[in-house]
Amino acid sequence: MNCNETYPLLHAYADGELDLVRSLDVERHLKTCPACAAARDSIQSLRSALRQSDLAYSAPQALRNRLRERIRERTSEPRANVSRQWFWQVFAFGATALAILIFLLRPAGISEADQLANEAISGHIRSLIPGHLTDVASSDQHTVKPWFNGKIDFAPDVKDYAAQGFPLVGGKLDYLNGQPVAALVYRRNNHFINVFVWPAKRPLPERAGTQRGFSFVNHDSNGMHHFIVSDLNLKELTEFAALPGQPRLDGN
Repeated sequence: MNCNETYPLLHAYADGELDLVRSLDVERHLKTCPACAAARDSIQSLRSALRQSDLAYSAPQALRNRLRERIRERTSEPRANVSRQWFWQVFAFGATALAILIFLLRPAGISEADQLANEAISGHIRSLIPGHLTDVASSDQHTVKPWFNGKIDFAPDVKDYAAQGFPLVGGKLDYLNGQPVAALVYRRNNHFINVFVWPAKRPLPERAGTQRGFSFVNHDSNGMHHFIVSDLNLKELTEFAALPGQPRLDGN
């Protein structure tokens, strides 16, 4: 199994809901993948924190009964007609619940903007683990952009900036701000740049700065939010952000 196959199963694996064969497949992958193993550890820590905090909530019996009835209705329908729909409903519910929990468990004194920067930087660090930089490795924008078709419900704008000294390396899927995002990967000499892209459902404050030794620029542009992060110095990263087609702090 690869990371894309393993990651959606981690919550079910942590809850003991997978069959034996699938559980063994996940375990084998976790032994060789530090990124997925770290995600598994985070899930287990979150479950432990919820059990030991005031956030623990026992659903009322009426809600439990309604859920059981809904499950019975779903499972009584023809399997081929409901399996895909059921999967995406569960995925959407899980993603929403996870986003709420991340917000609720955010340490006191950390703003939403700082939390987003911390998530993006952590995603960038994970990408530097050997074998995790890209899901599709190519300097051809016409190869990278179509790769996202069917994997996310939006189309990121992909450009190559090799002539400006920032060649395209490839792309991958990631998870940021409580949702799946596209990550476009560029290179500047020996430094890698991650550009996380997702639909801007609400305005987020423009920022440029450094955190944990990494530089970042974030901005809304053409209905999309872009979060750019690298270990490049902030001056060079801002130059990259100002290239045509990239989000710019002046709003152009």
